Amino acid sequence: MTTYVYETIPQMSGATPRRFEVQQSMQDPPLKRHPETGERVRRVIAGGYGFIAQKAVPPAPPCGCGESCRNCELN
Repeated sequence: MTTYVYETIPQMSGATPRRFEVQQSMQDPPLKRHPETGERVRRVIAGGYGFIAQKAVPPAPPCGCGESCRNCELN
């Protein structure tokens, strides 16, 4: 289940929207009304978590130079 953030759509000018979270399947359609109050709502696009793969770092050469050099190639 995914957690989505929604906010109410204020009917009066100057009213502050209220945010809340709902757990839904990704296949469920977005809510149109607050489940408890019936107020109109919209889904808020919020940041999420991503997976970042890191490349393997090659081992340092035996001479400690940090790069390929003639001394390392001879060892």
